[in-house]
Formats: sequence, C-alpha cells, structure tokens
Amino acid sequence: MSTIFTKYKNEFSRKKEGIYSIEQYLNNCKTDKRYYTNVWERLLEAIGEPTVIDTSTDEKLSRIFSNKKIKIYAPFKDFYGIEPVVEQIVDFLKSAANGLEESKNILYFLGPVGSAKSSLAERLKTLAEKEPFYTIQAYNATRDTWETSPCYESPLGLFDYAEHGDEIEKEYGIPKRYLRFFMSPWATKRLKEAEGDITRFRVIKLWPSVLNQVGITKVEPGDENNQDVSSLVGKVNIREMETFNQSDPDAYNWAGGLNVTTQGILDFVEMFKSNLKTLSPLLTATQEGHYNGTEQFGAIPYQGMIVAHSNQAEWSQFKQDKKNEAFLDRITIIKVPYCLRTSEEVRIYKKLIETSQLSTAIVAPGTLEMLAQYSIATRLMDPANSHIFTKMEIYDGKNMRNKDPQSKSIEEYRELAGIDEGMTGSSTRFAYKILSKVYQHDPDEQAANPVHLMLVLEKQIIQESLPKDEETKRLNFINDVLKPNYLSFLEKEIQQAYIENSQEYMQNIFERYITIADAWIQEKDYRDHDTGELYDRDELNSELEKIEKPAGITNPHDFRNEVVNFVIRAKANNGGKMIKWNTYEKIREVIEKNVFKSMEGLLPVISFNKKATEEDQKKHNAFVKRMIEKNYTPR
Repeated sequence: MSTIFTKYKNEFSRKKEGIYSIEQYLNNCKTDKRYYTNVWERLLEAIGEPTVIDTSTDEKLSRIFSNKKIKIYAPFKDFYGIEPVVEQIVDFLKSAANGLEESKNILYFLGPVGSAKSSLAERLKTLAEKEPFYTIQAYNATRDTWETSPCYESPLGLFDYAEHGDEIEKEYGIPKRYLRFFMSPWATKRLKEAEGDITRFRVIKLWPSVLNQVGITKVEPGDENNQDVSSLVGKVNIREMETFNQSDPDAYNWAGGLNVTTQGILDFVEMFKSNLKTLSPLLTATQEGHYNGTEQFGAIPYQGMIVAHSNQAEWSQFKQDKKNEAFLDRITIIKVPYCLRTSEEVRIYKKLIETSQLSTAIVAPGTLEMLAQYSIATRLMDPANSHIFTKMEIYDGKNMRNKDPQSKSIEEYRELAGIDEGMTGSSTRFAYKILSKVYQHDPDEQAANPVHLMLVLEKQIIQESLPKDEETKRLNFINDVLKPNYLSFLEKEIQQAYIENSQEYMQNIFERYITIADAWIQEKDYRDHDTGELYDRDELNSELEKIEKPAGITNPHDFRNEVVNFVIRAKANNGGKMIKWNTYEKIREVIEKNVFKSMEGLLPVISFNKKATEEDQKKHNAFVKRMIEKNYTPR
C-alpha cells in the first residue's frame, strides 16, 4: 500500500474516540495531566518548545535584535518578520494556562488589513486540533444510546468546587482550580433523572475539529438588522417543542459559538462590527466562566478561549465609545504590524508564489526585492535627518556606516518612529495584486521582472487616488531610489555574467588589499615582494584608496579594520589558508567595482546589434547563456 494511504489510515486511527468510565477517567488524571488540561495548555503542548537563537553570534541578526536571544517556534516558522508577535502570543498562552488574568481575557489581534491577523487565528485553530480533550456522555434509555454533551463540557464539571475540590485534589492530584466550572443544564437534567448516580455518565475523548465544528468554530458579524446573541449562545429548536417544554435543555439548539467551544477556541472575525448587545455574552463567559442562553434554564459553563481580530479603524471607533469600557478591560491586545524587513517580505512573496500556478514561472533577479522595498518604504515612518532607504536597510540587518554617515542605530530609528510603525502603508495583498499584473504584463511570456514591475507600480499608484503628497512620495521613491538602485544592480549582474576566467585576477587584488591594509593598520612600512618597492604609511593609504574610491567607501579607517579583522579570523578558522576574494560581501563589492570601473568595454559584447567579428558573437552568446542561467528570460 502507498505510504500516503498508510499514513492517512494511521492518522485516522490515532484520532479514534476513547471511552472511559468516570472512575477510569479520574484514575487516568492521576498519572497524566493531559486528561484535564485547559485549551491554553493544550495549545502550548501543540506549539512545543522553541529553538533559542543567540543573535550575538550572527552579524545580521545581532543588528536586528540587538544581540538578544530570540525564540523560534516551529509551528510559526512561516510567519516571517513577526517574531515579537509570536512571542507575545506564547506569553499570553502561558499566563492563561496558569490561571492568571489572561485566562479571562479575549485575545485580540489588532493590525492593518493583510497583516496576518486572520492567518494567526487560523494557525491557532490548526494547533488546537493536535491535542484531544475530554467531555461527558449520558445514557438515554428512551433511545437506547449514549449522548454526548452538546456543549462539550469538562467531566470535572460534575464535581462541586467547594464540596468535592479538596477530596479530588488529594485523591487524584487534580488542582482545585480545574473544578471552578460547573455542569451544564443538559448534564444537570441527566443527573437529576439518574437520581444523582454519577456512574450513569461516562467520559469520551474527542479531537477538536474545524471541519466538524467540535471544540473550534468561527463567528462572523451579521448585518445591523439581524444580529442577535443566538450566534453565540444558541437558541430554542422549534422542531423539538412538540416533545419538550421551551425551557427544557433538550429543546435547545446548542449551535452557538460559545456552545461549541466550551473547552476550545472561538474565532470571532471582525468582532467590533457587531453591536454591543450581541457581544454581551462574551463578558460573562470570559470573566465568570459561564453565560446564559436565550431560554430560562441554568447558566452554561465556559472555559474556552476567544480570539478576535479587526483593523485599526474599527478598534479606534469601538474604543472611543464610553459604553464599551467594560469590554476594554477584558481584552489583551497584540499588535500585528506589517513586516518591516525586506528579506522577510521577500519570503512572504515567495511563499505565495510557491502555492500558486506561477511556481514554475520565471522571476528575474531583483523583482521581489524591489517590490518588498516599495512596500516597506510605504510602511516606515520618515526618519529625521536620514534617508528612508538607509533606515530600511538597517531594519533588514545591513551595516550602513560606510555608505551613509548620517545613518542611525536600529534602536534610534525605532524610538523615533514610535509604537505604531508598520500599522499603515501598502498591504501584502496589494503586493500580491501587483505581482499578478506584472506576470501578465507581457502577452508573449509569463514572467516577472523589475522593469515591468516599476511600470505597473507607477500606473497603480496613480489609479489608487491617494492623497497628492502620498502619491508624490511613492512615485519619487520609485524614481529616486528604486530605479537608480536597479540600474546599479543590473550593471553588476551584467558584469558578473561577463566575467570569464578572472577569478585569479580578483584573488590577487583581494590578497594585495588585505596585506597592505594590515600594514597600514599596524603603522608599518610595506615592501612589495614583486617589485621590491618600499611603501610608507601615506603611500599605503594612496594604494588602498585606489581600490576603495570606485566603491564609494566614505569611512576607510573603519572599513579597513573591519575587513582585515574578518579575514584574520576567517584564515584562523580555515587552517591558516587565505579565503576566497568573494567570501566577505563588503570587500567583494569593492573589488568588483574596482575591476569594472566602466561599462564601455562590455558594450560590444552585451548589445544585441550585429557583431563585427565571430569572436564577439561567441562572447555575446556566452553572455546571454549566463544571464539565462541567472533566471532572466531570453526576451
């Protein structure tokens, strides 16, 4: 049998329902706390232990995270650039699992459109499906069948906190706090019919399921004319009223969001679009652990988790209304801003492409990076006395000291920007739409490249009807930053494709630079082994500047120290052997710019005009071949 079929069958078998007597259940609780853990504990179990990364050992990460240790949780590894958000979610779950105030709060994701709020909620629901929970069944003699509690309550609700708590904790090791929830009206009726015989109940193991609406559900706001609390608390089932009284639990339709998620997760989409009356049951459910249905029977227990999300405008409107003050104190807000790191934004786009039919289409180098830079530029607060591109690069972990003397530290930029940076700007969904149009821009091929991207972006910006100053700002960023940067990048791409048998030449320049830079740092004279010529420190400086100036190095003192120190450490780790010239990005760029000071010599080879000689044609064909290998299309 195929592996996939075997795996599918095994997974289905693993999630079979388990049946236990009340006594068996309590005895199991003695040795395994998972029989009575709450939803927050089950989520933490599903998330697992994090991988701790010491960012001080990574040059890029150390700049982004200020040498702190960060935790990476495997289930959230495809949420790029929001490590602090994930950490806040886990902290909330830990506090709630311990019975602190968070267990009585609504977890609320606040952020701009398309910032992954819904995706985070969906991921939590997926994780909730990884761990089972336990509820009660009662025997129905009339129908000769066992019926599962319609609100999936905990078996521990059969025991009274005050009357049985100490005994349960002493005999079975279950902390009393797990007994603070009582039984439902449905269970109360069955216990009365059984004349208090608790053995007439049994326990069933269930697996939360989004598909089957077991322990997990989603509630969406209706329109203003038909919103009512029944979407949360259920309502009477008219078809059962021929058999049961209206206030009988068996005449009730237990299909409300709170009914289904007594021990699970309720996902309330765009919560603040609902009116206050509709939201009222959430207050008692979270704070008091129970809520009332629409009929006159006992309160219904609740020990689940409520996740909500909306955008900034809806939250601001809700917050300003004084009538909503009771709600504000019962919400734990986690801000979910847009990604502000270029490299992580690119990974988001790649994830989208990989899950679409465009996964095999060609994306020319620099396309996704350019789109990411545009998106992030719209999200960043304008830095004072600094360039926004510099800020963007520093947020992405780049060292800009040698390129922009006015650059600030990442901490300074963040402090000046304030807490709302990333809460506005161009959304990821907008980027997706732009990317789709770029792929379709040329009717003769399905591919994406930076040239078409800039054309599509400029056209879309004008069509967006943005405020005039914002439109001008975005267009200027394309013309003043993206275009020049791309021309520089493309020049380098062409140069790299043109390089042939020049590795040895590059290595010689590299080794000579390191040798004379080391002598300059140590303030020693240097004798050239080939010519025998002796250089003093000023002459060494002149030789170094010949290599550095084409690359625009503005702080040669720091640059030389940094590069030489890197090479010395790298040689030590390489058994004393000199490393390759392109190992370190900074010196690699300097050497390349020193070698390719002008494009004039390349034009006869790279142009598509008729070649003067057969040799030029061969070089041209080789150039085209190498460019295609870099992921450019022939067109």
